[in-house]
Amino acid sequence: MFAFDETLYRKPNTSKPAPGHRIYPYLPRGIAITRPKQAWAMDMTYIPMARGFVYLAALVDWFSRRVLAWRVSITMDTGFCIEALEEAIEKHGRPEIFNTDQGAQFTSEVFTGRLKMEGIQISMDGKGR
Repeated sequence: MFAFDETLYRKPNTSKPAPGHRIYPYLPRGIAITRPKQAWAMDMTYIPMARGFVYLAALVDWFSRRVLAWRVSITMDTGFCIEALEEAIEKHGRPEIFNTDQGAQFTSEVFTGRLKMEGIQISMDGKGR
């Protein structure tokens, strides 16, 4: 008998920070999110396949809970996260705050540099897992 809360395959660690990458504080603490584009969030997960995984990155507006952009990749490369970010900005404008976990893709200079270039405040959840 299988328990439904048990993982039967190895799970990749998508939230591990890379050594030397800057970690930013969590900005939304104690703030009411009351309008669109006040805060966006992005996260990554994996989808197990017959051989390995594909990775899904999704970007949402916290107020509306609407998925603004998403991408799938066969690697955990930063590029597909940036593509989703750029699509969301192009279609919806810029948020005030952009929150992620401390995964290496989101703490990279390329990703945080893109947010800084847009004048977006960078926010990160607690500790990497």
